[in-house]
Amino acid sequence: QVQLVESGGGAVQPGQSLTLSCRSSGLVLGNYAMAWFRQAEGKERERVASINVNGGTRSTLGAVKGRFTISRDNAENTLYLQMNQLQVDDTAMYYCAADQDYGQILEGRPRYWGQGTQVTVSS
Repeated sequence: QVQLVESGGGAVQPGQSLTLSCRSSGLVLGNYAMAWFRQAEGKERERVASINVNGGTRSTLGAVKGRFTISRDNAENTLYLQMNQLQVDDTAMYYCAADQDYGQILEGRPRYWGQGTQVTVSS
């Protein structure tokens, strides 16, 4: 059974940082392109950041560029999202996703999804 499990979410104040992690059971993440998506209440899901298998190709949502960094540790079978200078508008459920086809990631149709971790930014 394939599982992607996110952790690291929480409630923080504007300007603070969080690091999200995504670990897998049943998948060797080193064989998959990965991404973080988020969905805020009442809004559509959006792709926050994505990374290909070897980490050489990444993309980041304009609204978080310069503040969020996606990375992967294939040896640890883990995906990360470092989030700095968090803003109220970053409040959302954050999902980890995986697919062997990076194109499916970019089109928002990855095969595997985690259950999400909530990030709440408020003063």
